[in-house]
Amino acid sequence: MDSITCIIIDDEELARKRLIRLLKPFEFFQIMAEASNGQEGLDLVEEHKPELIFLDIEMPLLNGFEMLGRLTHQPKVIFTTAYDQYAIKAFEENSVDYLLKPVEKDRLEKSVKKLRLYKTLSPDFASLQSLIDHLKPKKELRTLTVKIGDKILLIKLEDIVHIEAEDKYIFLRTADGNSHLTDFTLAGLEERLPDNFVRIHRGSIINTDKIKEIRKSFNGSLVFLLSDKENTKVSSGRSFSDSLRDRFDI
Repeated sequence: MDSITCIIIDDEELARKRLIRLLKPFEFFQIMAEASNGQEGLDLVEEHKPELIFLDIEMPLLNGFEMLGRLTHQPKVIFTTAYDQYAIKAFEENSVDYLLKPVEKDRLEKSVKKLRLYKTLSPDFASLQSLIDHLKPKKELRTLTVKIGDKILLIKLEDIVHIEAEDKYIFLRTADGNSHLTDFTLAGLEERLPDNFVRIHRGSIINTDKIKEIRKSFNGSLVFLLSDKENTKVSSGRSFSDSLRDRFDI
């Protein structure tokens, strides 16, 4: 295998030294530099323009995602992380890989095999950028805005029982029995809302913290009795029912 120029970017010195030691038997790796934070990594990558970087995610000054977003030179990337939540299937579906720390020899060998497959390819930064955008920590959403004339109301998420589409309009239904027209789409809300909000129908999202009772319907759907002033009942769509039964272990 031809030599591969690389830079190791990790704020933990012991992690960098371990990786260097594990890479030593693979003589084709040419380690050009080490960086102990994202800003230093950014500067070194732009200076040396390596083919590959081993990149930690949680680092001071700039985290791994922020650093990648500022690069003009785009190397191949193998993420190294101690955080298991980042080790998702998406890494394996792009021309990148990840190593869970502490890095193990066998797992590193798999990454090397993957590099052999992708050696002749150009870095797919579009796919990587999409992955970065997907993994960026989301700002915690606590309220949704509703416009009423010249006023803007802030509706607390904890007060929302369910969200419902009627024709082309989307309404936030709150525990006090009120309904608020919002400019959001259901798809947009589904993307932004926290995990306790679940799509149960193409026209409905419910707050699972507000479920009082779940009943099975004769047609295979589920009926959710919600804890609002109206004791609202909302039925799941057929295509959503299987995943909902799994979620609620029904």
